[in-house]
Amino acid sequence: MATTIPSTPVVVPLAAPAETLHPYTRPKSRWNPIFLGDNGLRAGWRLLIFFLLLSIPAAALFIASRLNPGPSPSQITITPLLLSVNDAVLLVILAGATLVMSKIEHRRFAEYGLPFVRAFRKDFWIGALIGFSAITGTLLLMFLLHAFRVTGLALHGSAILSSLAAWAGTFLLTGLFEEFAFRGYAQYTLASGIGFWPAGILLSALFGLGHFLLNPNETVAGSAAVVLFGLLLCLFLRTTGSLWCAVGFHLAYDWGQTAFYGVPDSGIVPNHNLLHSALTGPAWLTGGIVGPEGSIITPLVLLIAAVLFSRYYRRHRSDAKTLNGN
Repeated sequence: MATTIPSTPVVVPLAAPAETLHPYTRPKSRWNPIFLGDNGLRAGWRLLIFFLLLSIPAAALFIASRLNPGPSPSQITITPLLLSVNDAVLLVILAGATLVMSKIEHRRFAEYGLPFVRAFRKDFWIGALIGFSAITGTLLLMFLLHAFRVTGLALHGSAILSSLAAWAGTFLLTGLFEEFAFRGYAQYTLASGIGFWPAGILLSALFGLGHFLLNPNETVAGSAAVVLFGLLLCLFLRTTGSLWCAVGFHLAYDWGQTAFYGVPDSGIVPNHNLLHSALTGPAWLTGGIVGPEGSIITPLVLLIAAVLFSRYYRRHRSDAKTLNGN
């Protein structure tokens, strides 16, 4: 039998589309959404790894303290050397864990809030000016209400400059450690998951809780004020895009309380301070044993500082590099 060849040529495709050849595509693992998000590994898992990195040296320090117990915190006189060594060790541990995370996440260390190129520049000094003005304004209002007075000099001669310089270096380390601990990697990472301000509120609450648990003479009122300080420092971070303004504020406020005016700082009695000062009156006004942080005046001063700072920096916000949660 003869076969008729069609006049229209038959075109056979060289390769069929992938979906034609493989109509069934294996679904992603059900575990992927738990571990991975739009930014890779989810924020909660990254924070867990970060805290695990911190826990190793923290456990070593705890064991060492148990093997060689010293006096209780209430019996220790806080000096610049003692506080500097403590905060320097903690800062190195914190920076080391953050550096490891930066390698894991393929990010620059500077993205977590402390770019070295911006160290001790404009933002730092503005923060320092606001910090010293805040404690000075608080004590000035107390003075006008007859709750604070300066009774004389506590230091004389060359001891003045050496003590003030030593405390400045100490509180620089304190500012770097506490700001990087509560508004560095933890703030950056948590903000990528829940947003900047929810993260800031949560970490500021932990900031206040830490002061309450670790400072023997801290009170609920003082811890509440610390939470407000944390929120103000978050505003500095959000607006300027780095922690240097917050570090400057932290340094100057603590230095003003302890080294210059000689009033308690979070319940810690000052030592090697410039001025002899006295707080007299009800605890709600003076802060009592906590110092000015526990005074009802402090929230008012912090609110004024926040309003003035926001107003001044309004024209700079378009240039600020804020950390996640934009």
